[in-house]
Amino acid sequence: MKVTSKKIKFENALSLECGSTLPSFELMFETYGELNKQNSNAVLVCHAFSGNHHAAGESNLDSSIGWWDQMIGPNKAIDTNKYFVVCSNNIGGCGGSSGPTTINPTNEEVYGADFPVVSVVDWVNTQKILMDYLGISKWELVLGGSLGGMQALQWAISYPENINKAGIFAAAAQASTQNIAMNEVARESIRKDENFYDGHYLKNNTKPKKGLKTARMLGHITYLSEEHMDLRFGRKFQDNESKITRDVDFEIENYLQYKGEKFSDAFDANTYILMTKAMDNFDPSSNEDGDLKKALTNIKSKLLIIGFKTDWLFPPKKGKEIQLAAMEAGIKSSFVVLDGKHGHDSFLFMSDRYFKIIRSFIES
Repeated sequence: MKVTSKKIKFENALSLECGSTLPSFELMFETYGELNKQNSNAVLVCHAFSGNHHAAGESNLDSSIGWWDQMIGPNKAIDTNKYFVVCSNNIGGCGGSSGPTTINPTNEEVYGADFPVVSVVDWVNTQKILMDYLGISKWELVLGGSLGGMQALQWAISYPENINKAGIFAAAAQASTQNIAMNEVARESIRKDENFYDGHYLKNNTKPKKGLKTARMLGHITYLSEEHMDLRFGRKFQDNESKITRDVDFEIENYLQYKGEKFSDAFDANTYILMTKAMDNFDPSSNEDGDLKKALTNIKSKLLIIGFKTDWLFPPKKGKEIQLAAMEAGIKSSFVVLDGKHGHDSFLFMSDRYFKIIRSFIES
């Protein structure tokens, strides 16, 4: 399935939750499948922290395969023979939508650190604008994993009339203190890089590559499970011929060096800071005196909440908290815990049971 990315510029000003305003903004997105005549088969996929709009198929730009290709496509869990699937790159990202690496129309310079703070609510609001542009009145399903799952939950809260079902996978209604602490260590490694220049590194023709690499290495540890790391790497030593650097001894060290290096070449440091801040600050109950039940009261969609046993970033108990609050609010919801072999990243990998649960939910 060959896909083409599209970009739309919205000329109207966008008010953000932080109080700032973007004079205009661009969204990069992809679509898969065909919208039916009734415009009733639309599905929105929300990407996680390091994801983007390229969720499925083979990109026409670089032949890369979408990050959720196991899930989306003909005869897959989200069957593009039946459904019209949309995925956009969040603002503040670095995948083509307005963000720190794009041009500020007010001064024709790269935004850099001047790009305003964004939130999950802001992303949902821009997705609603895209929805209207595409002529879709209601999503049959909005779903995502991790930070994408937070967006799916926020969709059900913000636009209850425009969504039938929400899939919330490996996510939480709020980040834990430990989550926030780990993210702050990652951000600090970026800020302390000699090439950070207070976030204006692009204007100085450089990049805080070492800091970004360290941040990703730390983050990647939280995505894996201890069991998965033991089974895959154990205490095995790395072959000398395939070492990323001379300093590594163990395979797990080499793996993290590889992942960090690859990520630091492709991702933007300011985006890393913005995305982790959005994750840390997400809390639908904050406007209801910490009462999640009250925050969910107006939801009209069905909720499918999935957790993974090996996920210690957002463990299953975080999904259970959402489901209990939904039950108390009288909302139809299901909560399932799957085994998962990849820790937090398990939401990315399809299994027979995962497939059947999602297929049953979307067709219910």
